[in-house]
Amino acid sequence: KQLASSPVKQESIKTLPSFILYYYSPIFDLSIIIPTDLMAPTGEKPLIVSFGEMLIDFVPTESGVSLAEAPGFLKAPGGAPANVAIAVSRLGGRSAFVGKLGDDEFGHMLAGILRKNGVADQGINFDTGARTALAFVTLKADGDREFMFYRNPSADMLLRPDELDLELIRSAKVFHYGSISLIVEPCRSAHLKAMEVAKEAGALLSYDPNLREPLWPSKEEAKTQIMSIWDKAEIIKVSDVELEFLTGSNKIDDETAMSLWHPNLKLLLVTLGEKGCRYYAKNFRGSVDPFHVNAVDTTGAGDSFVGALLNKIADDHSILEDEERLRKVLRFANACGAITTTKKGAIPALPSEAEVLSFLEKK
Repeated sequence: KQLASSPVKQESIKTLPSFILYYYSPIFDLSIIIPTDLMAPTGEKPLIVSFGEMLIDFVPTESGVSLAEAPGFLKAPGGAPANVAIAVSRLGGRSAFVGKLGDDEFGHMLAGILRKNGVADQGINFDTGARTALAFVTLKADGDREFMFYRNPSADMLLRPDELDLELIRSAKVFHYGSISLIVEPCRSAHLKAMEVAKEAGALLSYDPNLREPLWPSKEEAKTQIMSIWDKAEIIKVSDVELEFLTGSNKIDDETAMSLWHPNLKLLLVTLGEKGCRYYAKNFRGSVDPFHVNAVDTTGAGDSFVGALLNKIADDHSILEDEERLRKVLRFANACGAITTTKKGAIPALPSEAEVLSFLEKK
């Protein structure tokens, strides 16, 4: 009605693209322009934005053999931040991915997989000069894995700060990231800029270092860079292996875990694989038992766990201060991680909410 009474303002709205909402109040002499693709309809779930790498994992068709001995490989999309984004979406949440892919068949295939799984892809850039990253994964007899990477450099390493979709990042309720994007410039600067923008906009910062030693110049550099942003995160998840790496202690106990605590932290999680997980909050701590399954590939289990956790707390951060509710969320997250290990590849194995509920009913 106000626009209709103002010919000048009504004329100006005609020049705006269809995806822009324009509002003018003559009472306050105030104009507001909002990109409608970032507007969440009433009742829509909060957005979880995941930043970092996405790549192709080549997984041996036979477990317990070396890469050279593998008779063949199963092509599987992966990359920890992308896994988390899809885990959130598959569980009924709302997620977006920010990163860079090669302008090649694999890159466009990965972007298509994100879209197919309901992950918003407007934060993706394509690089014409670098390929999408590849990783060959060796599966041990127990389903654990080792990696050999092809990225010299890969497109994800070349994301620049000026390529970031800042409005998308500002719209996040939770901003999740790893440490691989800290290894080299310009991606490191893009990572730091994205974190800064998300934090200023009020997002909860979630950090899973996702240590991949072969990608770092040295162990010392890996630890230095991983810890360089440690005190920014409000939720941190580390594995037992990462706990040992970062603390230098071979003891997986409360004292060792709490040496990683910082004043801004709301929740520290230590995942223990087949032994479940431990949690540390400001006013309580404890452990949640695991679910025992026939594991064939542990790739993506931690990402499935993180996605489940973030999806549950995105619209209710008070869960982080309520131990009883947090334990229920962590039990659900443990179930997600366990289910993910029962299939080969990360993304294909991420469960839906219905699968998890069915799994829990049987336990």
